[in-house]
Amino acid sequence: MLIFIGMGLWDEKDISVKGFEYAKKADEVYIEFYTSRMMGTDLERIENLIGRRITVLERSDLEENSKKLIEKAISGDIAVLVPGDPMIATTHSVINLEARLRGVKVKIIHNASIFTAICGLTGLHNYRFGKSVSISYPHGNTVSKSPLNVIQENWSINAHTLLFLDLHPEPMSINEAIEILLQADEENILNGCYSVGVARAGSSNPVIRCDRLENLKKIDFGKPLHILIILSKKIHFTEYDCLKEFAGSPEELRYFVI
Repeated sequence: MLIFIGMGLWDEKDISVKGFEYAKKADEVYIEFYTSRMMGTDLERIENLIGRRITVLERSDLEENSKKLIEKAISGDIAVLVPGDPMIATTHSVINLEARLRGVKVKIIHNASIFTAICGLTGLHNYRFGKSVSISYPHGNTVSKSPLNVIQENWSINAHTLLFLDLHPEPMSINEAIEILLQADEENILNGCYSVGVARAGSSNPVIRCDRLENLKKIDFGKPLHILIILSKKIHFTEYDCLKEFAGSPEELRYFVI
């Protein structure tokens, strides 16, 4: 059996009781830090909690060499620890499908995801989010315009945009992400738009700030992980109230309330 175990958002203590029990009993235990990371812990602390040796999976183990994991799961219980919720990353969904097509039983143990945490931290309504997209580090002089295209698509249906920030070679900051966005924004479509920055979701000291994008760039959000939200053109009045209380949004945001 192949067992995907969600580890939650911050440290080793976020694992569920069910996930902990399956990890303790599995024949082999693996963990991956490619699709996301847990900044409040490390491999040694996770191993000490579970009481097992844990092998770290690389990107190639999850993609072109994923069949090796599936083959192991034919004859034994293989646990894969995943930061956040296991099936948020399409990489894991593909492995799940491939395993089932091979006749391998798959167990998924869910946990908290940044998707749900964002709503709790900011007060934004989950059903008002549109398509999400990642901001990647530029390749040479090439800056991807995909985030801008998604933001515009979401604005067309009055939806918020959740922007994941690149983790490789190191976690991107909100400040860097905004700089990359503005660099790609040759038509100046982001001028004056409102955004929300969140740092260290799941920790005891998260930072949540709401302001115009150009002002958010000046804020020191501290250590990663960071995530960025571009607000819809209009927001619900309860979203405004929450952003004012939770994220210190400016008074003028009230003019954009539905």
